[in-house]
Amino acid sequence: MSSDRLGASIVLCLAVAAALPLRASAGEAARLAKTWRTMDEVSAEEKKQLDSRAETPRDSRFPYLPAERYPFEPPFTAEEIGIRSADFIHVSRWSHAIYDAFGLLTGGGYLHEAAAVGLVNYVAEPGLAGELFQIAPGDVSTRMLMYYVFPPETDGAEDLYVVHRTDAERTKKIDYFTYAPSLRRVRRQPEPRRGERFPNAVQSFDDIIGRAPWEFAWRFVGADVLYETVRFPNTRATITLANAAREFREVPTGSLKMMGNDYPYYRPDGGVDCWVLEAKTRTDWLPGYPLTKILYWLDRHSFYPLRIEQYDQQGELQVVEVRLARQENPALGERGYAALITIYFDPKLDMTSYSVHDAHTVREWTDQDREVVFSPDFMRRGWLVQPLKSQALVRSPDQFYLRPMLDREKFPNERKVALTPEVQARVAAQEAAGHVVFETQQAASAAASP
Repeated sequence: MSSDRLGASIVLCLAVAAALPLRASAGEAARLAKTWRTMDEVSAEEKKQLDSRAETPRDSRFPYLPAERYPFEPPFTAEEIGIRSADFIHVSRWSHAIYDAFGLLTGGGYLHEAAAVGLVNYVAEPGLAGELFQIAPGDVSTRMLMYYVFPPETDGAEDLYVVHRTDAERTKKIDYFTYAPSLRRVRRQPEPRRGERFPNAVQSFDDIIGRAPWEFAWRFVGADVLYETVRFPNTRATITLANAAREFREVPTGSLKMMGNDYPYYRPDGGVDCWVLEAKTRTDWLPGYPLTKILYWLDRHSFYPLRIEQYDQQGELQVVEVRLARQENPALGERGYAALITIYFDPKLDMTSYSVHDAHTVREWTDQDREVVFSPDFMRRGWLVQPLKSQALVRSPDQFYLRPMLDREKFPNERKVALTPEVQARVAAQEAAGHVVFETQQAASAAASP
């Protein structure tokens, strides 16, 4: 090789290396070691935080809850940890406003994006405790108004979700209303079926609104260390985020941490220690539910879900959800963590969705706001009560978030991951390139074959 070509190759290698996220080297090194352990491999010292009992005394009023009062005291049963993790659903359990930028990318490169300003009125005191002790089954727990601002043709469209606390007898979960500016009419929609997906999305209504933990049977699976969840491509070195003061800040993507900068429990190597739990669908509560079980990776301190895997009726992996969180409500302490970026990946259809909760603003609504803003009649006025801005949309398909790691070697007795050859080829090409690859030779050949 000539000196000129050698020099050009060195420059090219250095340029590629510089474009890689800062987190990649740590993540790659971590994957070389075995990070996961079954419960048989977890030390006795670590198990002191856990209570292995499957049955505990029950609450006299709500027998589907433990008798011990939330938020419980260690050692925790799997059920108690599962209930505590329900404090961290996609839409935070306190009154607030956000700019929600979201989109979908297919394996073939089709990109669809939208954005809405979300206004959330949490009826009770903040946190799951407010719902448990102040909201009776059947009553309203949350009202959420979504005012769409992008794309232009949807500007001014609105959705209103009125969410109810459910139990075995009172199963109604959502009153759902929509408003279209072109019709100037508010329409009440049928209640979505449990597990039904949003249009142009991988995530379902349950993924957004949250699942009641008592609808599932919980058990410990093991322990793991996570080093990365949401992954950016090497074509996207920064992301512009907004704060509650509506100030924009360009953030290096490699600097974003799984639990934010203020989380005090990172390992020296940057990992987050997690308990892995299984939530098995209780068919007496959810007959015909599309999922048989859900696996959760929960950090060991607040029990925040950093990774969630959903398994279909055949027991195969259907959706992987990963999150980047940060402290958004310091007044709540460890219960104040909220999702900043969430990625949903369907490995069978090779579709990936994202949601960025930008400009998160804690807000206490006045009595007048609660009565007027969060009502179907208000929607036709077309008023955006709290305008927020964002620059968090993805600019082009090649800058889209990477598919989450599948880590097929982890807990092989618990996880059934089935990929088509075409999807396997795209995933391998993505990992080699450092960004999403839409077509590979193997995928193209498969598509061309009769």
